[in-house]
Amino acid sequence: MANHYRIGILLLVAEQPRITLEEIADTLKGNLKTIGEHTRRLYTAGLINKKYSGKFVEHELSPYGKIFVKFLQSFRRL
Repeated sequence: MANHYRIGILLLVAEQPRITLEEIADTLKGNLKTIGEHTRRLYTAGLINKKYSGKFVEHELSPYGKIFVKFLQSFRRL
């Protein structure tokens, strides 16, 4: 979680399950390769799940990712 993009990706995926990589990059105004690398790291860490749908990859939070997002959101309330 050492990068602001990863936090943004997690929060976005929490709000919009089944969001594609392209939609994430457009929303966060990031480079597609950069966002792809960050989603890969989040997947490797077990925070998001990927589902292949044709030529698109949809992203959802894993059970652990849902817990982590709740933890991140608790800081917003402070």
